[in-house]
Amino acid sequence: MPTSATGVPLLIVENLGKSFTLHLQGGLSLPVVSAVSFAVHAGECVALGGPSGAGKSSILKMVYGNYRIDAGSVQVADAGAMAEIAGAEPRLMLRLRRARIGYVSQFLRVIPRVPALDVVAAPLRAEGVAADAARARASALLARLNLPERLWGLPPATFSGGEQQRVNVARGFIGSQPLLLLDEPTASLDAANRAVVIDLIAEKKAQGCGLLGIFHDGETREAVADRVVDVTRFSA
Repeated sequence: MPTSATGVPLLIVENLGKSFTLHLQGGLSLPVVSAVSFAVHAGECVALGGPSGAGKSSILKMVYGNYRIDAGSVQVADAGAMAEIAGAEPRLMLRLRRARIGYVSQFLRVIPRVPALDVVAAPLRAEGVAADAARARASALLARLNLPERLWGLPPATFSGGEQQRVNVARGFIGSQPLLLLDEPTASLDAANRAVVIDLIAEKKAQGCGLLGIFHDGETREAVADRVVDVTRFSA
């Protein structure tokens, strides 16, 4: 396992808690996690460990603002200060996602009929990169991930699961956000493309990016993670 990096904190999670309300069962409350606390620093990859159902994906989605935070604090480094995710206004979350927090989800969700090349280039365009330069960098990433060039001009909705995941990985890694969240980035990939993702993670770390990820593939986790946070410690 790589040696843990030291750097400035890019993410601070303190006493985070989450439960779901089952409205179809009389409003029954289903606790997920409580008192979750950890940090992610510049230049390191932290893995969330534990069995399915332990709350790993819920933690990741709370950090990204997709799930409401019931208790505690999630702070993200933002221009020399720390921005609070809990209770953040939608406008702040949109800005943080554009400039501070990248995300590679398990499933590709994009606007229909947009070519794969433009799907991957979109985060750079949002950063103000010129269209030609953004598409050139997107082309390089898709080639590196072995997506056939004949597919670049096609909408990815018709792609196989592995092809869609390569588009998803390229879209997530192309941006310059200093914090990157990874939800099973290699789940549908073959060995060759898993190796590419491992290299991409190493490059992000070398650039000072902090990464928080879920990796059910033990070999990938061992190759990329500097620390593993055992989520079972935070069972509600």
